[in-house]
Formats: sequence, C-alpha cells, structure tokens
Amino acid sequence: MTTANPTADFAHDITARPGKIRNRVLWTLQILLGLFFVIASGGPKLVMPTALTDNAPENLTIPIALLIFIGVAEVAGGIGLMVPRLSALAAAGLSVLTVLAAATQAFIADKPAMAIFPLVLAAVFAWIAYERRAGIGELRAALTR
Repeated sequence: MTTANPTADFAHDITARPGKIRNRVLWTLQILLGLFFVIASGGPKLVMPTALTDNAPENLTIPIALLIFIGVAEVAGGIGLMVPRLSALAAAGLSVLTVLAAATQAFIADKPAMAIFPLVLAAVFAWIAYERRAGIGELRAALTR
C-alpha cells in the first residue's frame, strides 16, 4: 500500500499551476488583452495600414509590409492568449513584441515617454508566460505524439 504525501502534492501543484483566484485573474487579463490586440491593435494594421501611416507621422519610417507583419503578429498573439495550450507561448511572443514596440517609440520615434505603456504590457505578458509555463510542456508533448 502506498501512502500519499499531501504536502508534496500541494507543493508540486503550486509550482506547476496557479491557484484558483490567480487563474481567474490570468484568464481575465488574457481575454481582455487578447481582444485588445485582435480588435484595437493588430486589426487596424491589417485592415487599413496606409491610413495609419498617413495619420501618424512618426510611423512614416516603418514600411507598410513591416506594419502588416506586426499586425499579423499582434492578431496571432491575441488569439493565442485566449487558447489554453497556446497562451504561454503567445504571452512570451507578445512580451518580445511589446519590448520592441517600446524601443521603437524611444529610439526611432524619439518619444521615450510613449515607451512606458508597451513596457508595462511586456511585464504583464512576461508574468502571464511565467504563470502558464506548464502549458509549454503540454504543447510539446501534444506535438511530439
């Protein structure tokens, strides 16, 4: 007869998965940020990229093809945030994307104050990726079957 060690199981569960309240907070953030990136951030870059460059002079240095690529990455990341198996990788990708957006604001557009919001988003995405890191192993196991 084997005996279960509830303390060891409890400690393993805490490191592998977030608690119930933290999980709800994460899903709320993931859904809100996912919808933001699909509808308000990436969507306009795909639907009307030339209108964006015409209305924002600091974006004139960004080629239209790059703007469309960024829009595709944002939409894919926003959708990935809302898919349980993809949420960790999507959050990690969006974290990198928002750090690059902050660098663009600070160094190319010469507006370092505008880099604060993307850096805050990068920190939030890094936290989501960290908390959902167990999903990366599950995704790898599902893909190698």
